[in-house]
Amino acid sequence: MTTITSFSTVLVANRGEIAVRVMRTLRAMGIRSVAVYSDADAGARHVAEADAAVRIGPAPARQSYLDVDAVVRAAQRSGAQAVHPGYGFLSENAEFAAALAAAGIAFIGPPVGAIQTMGDKIAAKAAVSQFGVPVVPGVSRPGLTDDDLIEGAAEVGYPVLVKPSAGGGGKGMRVVHEAAELPAALASARREAASAFGDDTLFIERFVLNPRHIEVQIVADTYGNVVHLGERECSLQRRHQKVIEEAPSPLLDAATRARIGAAACDTARSVDYTGAGTVEFIVSADRPDEFFFMEMNTRLQVEHPVTELVTGLDLVELQVRVAAGAALPLGQDDVVMSGHAIEARVYAEDPARDFLPTGGTVLDVVEGTAARTDSGIRAGTVVGSDYDPMLAKVIAHAADRPAALAALDTALADTAVLGVTTNVDFLRFLLADPDVVAGRLDTGLLDRRMPDYVGVHATDDDLIAAAAYRWLARWPTTPGDLWAVPSGWRTGTHAPTTVRLRAGDRTQHVHVTGTPDRATARVEDGESRSLDATLDGRTLTVTVDGLRSSYVAGTDGGVLWLAGGGRTIAVEEVREAPVRADDAHAGDAELTSPMPGSVVTVGVRDGAQVAAGDVVVTVEAMKMEHALSAPVDGVVELLVAVGDQVKVGQPMARIVATTKEPQP
Repeated sequence: MTTITSFSTVLVANRGEIAVRVMRTLRAMGIRSVAVYSDADAGARHVAEADAAVRIGPAPARQSYLDVDAVVRAAQRSGAQAVHPGYGFLSENAEFAAALAAAGIAFIGPPVGAIQTMGDKIAAKAAVSQFGVPVVPGVSRPGLTDDDLIEGAAEVGYPVLVKPSAGGGGKGMRVVHEAAELPAALASARREAASAFGDDTLFIERFVLNPRHIEVQIVADTYGNVVHLGERECSLQRRHQKVIEEAPSPLLDAATRARIGAAACDTARSVDYTGAGTVEFIVSADRPDEFFFMEMNTRLQVEHPVTELVTGLDLVELQVRVAAGAALPLGQDDVVMSGHAIEARVYAEDPARDFLPTGGTVLDVVEGTAARTDSGIRAGTVVGSDYDPMLAKVIAHAADRPAALAALDTALADTAVLGVTTNVDFLRFLLADPDVVAGRLDTGLLDRRMPDYVGVHATDDDLIAAAAYRWLARWPTTPGDLWAVPSGWRTGTHAPTTVRLRAGDRTQHVHVTGTPDRATARVEDGESRSLDATLDGRTLTVTVDGLRSSYVAGTDGGVLWLAGGGRTIAVEEVREAPVRADDAHAGDAELTSPMPGSVVTVGVRDGAQVAAGDVVVTVEAMKMEHALSAPVDGVVELLVAVGDQVKVGQPMARIVATTKEPQP
């Protein structure tokens, strides 16, 4: 790559993996990178990897990453000639692009007018329709009343999809199957749209049965040149959020691929687009030759790496060059797609608990070598509740789709984040689904498969390995801490040692006798098994009955994290509770936080009487609320207040039961 002389410094107005990824290209182009950070991100990876960094505010995004004035001032202070917005935050904010232009700083993105038009779904449909781009039949014009929408739905025909004109991410969308359901759906959609976007304007489209989400990557320069770089299949979604994406789509044939690509280019021309953008289409799995414009994302997409791998192009480099005034270095005939690429998003969430957000301090990161990994975390990263829970992306490329699927599964098996529960195991479960393997995809597939997912469960060998790690790490040592070496491991003695370990919903005793290089172990009253264990840095090697297994290990207080065999588990020692002569609290209950976040409401007063089912505390994390109710009748003892930050498992309230079990 050659240096672009017009941009010597570029500020990246984002965080996490996309900021790290953009900086990688800037570095390769010889351009100085500047990071911005909130107080929560002072030690973040993107800050460490930038050439310079500017603090822009406290942790809440609205006071930092979404603060237009703060980001513009940071660009001015750092001497940046341009700003790359990444995705999310201010990337599709027309006010931000205009503010940069007023300050004489280039925005590495499209013109303000294109952002404004495509940010309004009603205006966008009108614009692309004039260029002959097919749109979903529906009713979409400004100022539609509920009566207008009800009348229009009858003409369109049920089922219909109610959509907000502003915003995205599935917020405010409702599928309505019958006319009687529509008034209530409109009312709730307006409330949600007003809350999320400050605009309750709605429109209605025909709901496409068996829908597939297919998007086309385009790039345009300021000289009127527009090319498309093929399509991406993005149908594997949860709650309208993409989870796995691939290129090309297994649905489209060559003729449809050419037609949908041309429609995407016409969409860009309809708003005089420049830079990289993505045009999203809805396609019926039953009629793959029929596609309809859905929306245009006027920014880089999360899933852009799959396009990069099949085309060999660096989309960030193209963005920077176009923003610097260069013409596109290629025409449509120069775009050649090779092989197949698939991307999986790694989130800080627990699929076994309805995808509740998780968090914590990253103890270690293990990345597979069979694929590309775009990550924004490192050991020491604190994953909190202030920002999006996506941590990384794993992207595999191979000669064909089956080989790409296999390569991605291999890479995910070698991927682990110690210290934070993630969705990696669920991703592997999804990749093994017969419909996914066959390419029979639709936007409802993931939700249909969820009931079949059982999560990661610790085996007997895992529990034995956990016990072995603690003993090895403290051999020899002085008793007294949480995991002190037990008497059975002291020099000259071989008395049995018992520890009680908990991993997920499994709590069991592990009994060990011997020394680290020659021992026996058993779980509960199971068979005695031979044990040999070694610890070399972070690598734990355990041989149980002649079967050797290796783990990457890390500890966070009393919790031990083990990653190996394609699974990651957390194990903690459970102290045996003393037996009380008078069990006066047998029916009491404790409410603990299911996710890291902040307390947004407390529904009762301290000392109040509550009935089973009454909401006591509500926690919010990453725009998701979770209400905790009293499981028993009793008196509340509050342990938190509104505004408090809580961790996973942190006690928030106790309920002292008013009715007790009969005493023996």
